[in-house]
Amino acid sequence: MKRTSPKLTTSKKTKLKQKSKKLRQTILQMIFNAGSGHPGGSFSCLDVLVVLFDQFVNKHNHFILSKGHAAPALYAVLASQKIIKPSLLNHFRQLNSPLQGHPDSRFLPQVKTCTGSLGQGISVAVGMALANKLKNRTSRVFCLLGDGEINEGQVWEAGLVASHHKLDNLTIIIDNNHLQQTGPTSEVLNTKKISRKWRAFNWTVLEINGHNFNQIFWALDKSRTVIQKPTVIIANTIKGKGVSFMENNLDFHARPPTKLELKKALKELEL
Repeated sequence: MKRTSPKLTTSKKTKLKQKSKKLRQTILQMIFNAGSGHPGGSFSCLDVLVVLFDQFVNKHNHFILSKGHAAPALYAVLASQKIIKPSLLNHFRQLNSPLQGHPDSRFLPQVKTCTGSLGQGISVAVGMALANKLKNRTSRVFCLLGDGEINEGQVWEAGLVASHHKLDNLTIIIDNNHLQQTGPTSEVLNTKKISRKWRAFNWTVLEINGHNFNQIFWALDKSRTVIQKPTVIIANTIKGKGVSFMENNLDFHARPPTKLELKKALKELEL
């Protein structure tokens, strides 16, 4: 499908890129201070989240982070948008903090549901989109999944329900970074030809570079024009994007940087 206008202005794209780099610094510091967290998957989906919340998520449109372990990225973006207090980031993963390792709507009402058990977030998103349809609301639902997450059968059940009910008010984004907790997705459970699978489920499929801000904006905007079908955006990304020694490094799926690694990474991310 040809990528055409509208596009982000050069000024807006520059600001979003700078914001994304700054938020990578924030995420690293959060995870280092907590002594635990998931930097690799947070970095791979961050650029998508930055564009999504800057341009598309508002009081009418909602977002669910189905890959809940990328919570550091979500929290950093929410703070940058003043949806939560930036000071809360200092308490990531601390006892009694609303910012737990996975989003928890019981303690953080700014998120729509608890996520972390992979596959469940998209089911909630489908339910929300269907409710909006039945009540003739114009609200849109966005949901982000991991490529390892789509190993779960629940994801495909939700996909069938969404297409059956023609939920054109639903957009899911797959963070296709090719690595999951125990190895490359191609070796753990090969889900190659993802586009063909979703087309077979009667979804509109848009495939992009998940670190190209113009392509991210184009796909999210395009999804709003689709009629009678839900949309899936396959965002091809790099795990650990932005820090050279973290990129495509499975070691950083779920461990914090050491003090020396933090210093080196922050140096790379200087604006």
